[in-house]
Amino acid sequence: MSAIEATISRQGGLSRLFRHAPAIFAVTLFVSALLLFAVQPMFTKMVLPKLGGAPAIWSVAMVFFQAALLAGYAYAHWLTKLPPRHGALIHLGLLGLAALSLPLGIAGGFGSPPSENIEFWLLALFAVSIGLPFTALAASAPLLQRWFASSGHSRASNPYVLYAASNLGSFAALLTYPVLLEPLLTLHQQTATWAAVFALLAILIALCALVVASGVAAKPETRVAIEKPALGSRLAWIALAAIPAGLVVAVTAYISTDVAAAPFLWVVPLALYLLTFVAVFNDKPWISHATVARVVPYLVAPLAISMLGGEKAFWVVTIVLHLVAFFILTLLCHGELYRLRPAPERLTDFYLATSIGGVVGGVFTGLIAPNVFSSTTEYPILVAAAVLALPGAFSSGVRSALRAMSLPLALSFILLVVHYFAEVRIPISWMVAFQVPLIALAVGILFSKANPARMFGLVVLAFALSGLWQPGQASVETTRSFFGVHKVADSADGAYRLLFHGTTIHGADKIKNADGSPVTGRAEPLTYYYRGGPISETILATRAARGKLTSVAAVGLGTGSLACYREPGESWTFFEIDPEVVRLARDPQRFRFIASCAPDMPIVLGDARLTLSASATQYDLIVLDAFSSDAIPAHLLTREAVAGYLARLKPNGVIVMHISNRHLELSRIVAAVGASEGLVTLVKTDMSARKLVNDYKSNAAVAALARNWQDLAGLSRMPGWQPVMPEGVQPWTDDYSDLISALIRKKF
Repeated sequence: MSAIEATISRQGGLSRLFRHAPAIFAVTLFVSALLLFAVQPMFTKMVLPKLGGAPAIWSVAMVFFQAALLAGYAYAHWLTKLPPRHGALIHLGLLGLAALSLPLGIAGGFGSPPSENIEFWLLALFAVSIGLPFTALAASAPLLQRWFASSGHSRASNPYVLYAASNLGSFAALLTYPVLLEPLLTLHQQTATWAAVFALLAILIALCALVVASGVAAKPETRVAIEKPALGSRLAWIALAAIPAGLVVAVTAYISTDVAAAPFLWVVPLALYLLTFVAVFNDKPWISHATVARVVPYLVAPLAISMLGGEKAFWVVTIVLHLVAFFILTLLCHGELYRLRPAPERLTDFYLATSIGGVVGGVFTGLIAPNVFSSTTEYPILVAAAVLALPGAFSSGVRSALRAMSLPLALSFILLVVHYFAEVRIPISWMVAFQVPLIALAVGILFSKANPARMFGLVVLAFALSGLWQPGQASVETTRSFFGVHKVADSADGAYRLLFHGTTIHGADKIKNADGSPVTGRAEPLTYYYRGGPISETILATRAARGKLTSVAAVGLGTGSLACYREPGESWTFFEIDPEVVRLARDPQRFRFIASCAPDMPIVLGDARLTLSASATQYDLIVLDAFSSDAIPAHLLTREAVAGYLARLKPNGVIVMHISNRHLELSRIVAAVGASEGLVTLVKTDMSARKLVNDYKSNAAVAALARNWQDLAGLSRMPGWQPVMPEGVQPWTDDYSDLISALIRKKF
């Protein structure tokens, strides 16, 4: 490097580089962050097919990303102890070593996931596959800022503003991924482009090292003894970083559960999270800290009384509320974080502490909470904790704050005890009356703006009231697995037993007659599976064409409703990825379908793409009903997936896909995928079930695919079944999918 320096120095090049140091460092940080945050949705999308497209994949991925960020920050903290010249050589060597693992891909040795401890298997997959390049990139932000602070440049006194450039690059990566990269490039093309930009980054970092070397050579760094940060300051940094880091995982899981486990949804909360750093890590923040604090109650109040309720009729408004509230609460925490920042000499200490906070928040939300809470309790906990970041929460001391929040916290505890020991059912007719105390709590939150501690207590009370009781339902059991939260509840009149995933009913069993006596005998399929509905029609038409169904594969178990369509002499097999769903469906105290209709029916546990392909059976009918809430496992709708189903389908067999969805238009995608494999498609959107709260029969959109029209002749003669042509829609593959276009087609 000294020879290069000498050559450039003779031409006056270094002095010109030094004058432009802020721009050079800003561009380098921008490119580094662009790479760092483009790899997150890109690589996670590669992993999705291995685990059934579960939203929890992103939660665990975020834990890995936060841990790798901590490793990168710790490495940068150590590297800044060395002279910049030596540190640059080491860092460039690490980048070169990381380049050997490019292009990015899933490392060998990771086949089918285990049935237990999936989270740790997934963390290992990420670490082995992308751990080194991700950690090397993560070190860039604190390392380059510290180099700039020691450069002797006139603008080096506040290197924190460069963090805004870094996060602007992160924001740009997340914004362009769903809009440009995912729709236009296959995964193979994305990884090739990423590798090329990685090589460019190495050149830019070498240039930054030259700039710093010239500045240090011209004006040797004067080291000033700066007192180490106090323990209280470090803990404050960790806490203020942990809350938003946990919130970004929680709000992402909340949104993706009801739409899709897809990168285009994951990147929105993460992009907003990064945008808050750009907004506040400035000499002049975009929004003043005082303004943010004033806005918080107006967002937290409606969130506290609506988050844990039932079905969200206005899902767009709900998502916008959650995202705006998340953005403001994150601005609040990060604004406090910037206010408490140390001198530049302690910059890497600061970033190390914030990355520890990121790991704490990620581990709590992504690893601990799913194994401790039976529902998504971590989300309201983090929202309430963010309220305590408001200025003045503890200005009068901890004891004063505890007194202010004690009454609402005590009432919350009483509600919890009552719910646990007493079976209280609130009929749907009491809905308006039930809203009155919730509205009163919202007003109380707004009037507690000057007392954040009291506001915290009222927020907790609102969450307790809205979460423990819902008019029209009586909770029976809530269970949680890696693949989601499942709630078993009874209707308020006790006549129906319901299974919820997210805000969607995924099965209903009538358990009491009108006179209150228990229902006996064979269970009757309801919701999407009611007799006369489109799913029922596909089964009956295929059976009629063949005389009987020798073998049937059903992907997605739910309550087991489809088991009651099995007739004597027929062999039906269910394929289910979630062991908790299997437990609920097999328990006759929960649902009666399997117990009363097919107690001996086999259930194969695992991702159906793998387990169905491993089956030796040829099926007359394959029914795909694997959606969780309205989130779709996109990997089950790709060309490769359909090719796997065809390998297990008899020559005149039929594939049935349940494609009901409030947010995505799937019929043309299914038709395009089917056409690419030589299949024809009929679709029916049912509109005849109109009294869900009375009879629990649900409308469904269903697609039927076969190798020729003759195999669908029985369906084509039934009302409502229409052929669907792809109309220019590109078929999805494991290498390409475009959910955002499906969302646009549905809405417009």
